[in-house]
Amino acid sequence: MSNTQIRLLLDIEIHHGQFSEFEAVARQMVAVSKEEPGTLLYSFFLSADRTHCRLIEAYTDVPAITAHFEGPAVQQFIPQLLKVASLIRLEVYGDPGPKVKAMAAKLNPSLFVNWHGFDR
Repeated sequence: MSNTQIRLLLDIEIHHGQFSEFEAVARQMVAVSKEEPGTLLYSFFLSADRTHCRLIEAYTDVPAITAHFEGPAVQQFIPQLLKVASLIRLEVYGDPGPKVKAMAAKLNPSLFVNWHGFDR
């Protein structure tokens, strides 16, 4: 992984009987994130029983992830998502910068710095 890229992993538990509502919000989150410059990856992965989901995100650099956190995916749609699902875990890979760290603090993220390896 380059020294500037930042990735997120969110582990999400969908509330019983709320999949349709979850799906509607997730689709909106993908649509707005797709238009953000610097967003490299924004993909939901769903368990076979539709009760758990993983969201994997990747950003080119601190300005890109900051714009995402200030944009509608986080500001508008995360509160809606949390009405129909629970965030079990948030992991941040790379340094998202002080503003995103502060914004994400209430979600109790685990932060991992780039240590060793490469990304193609």
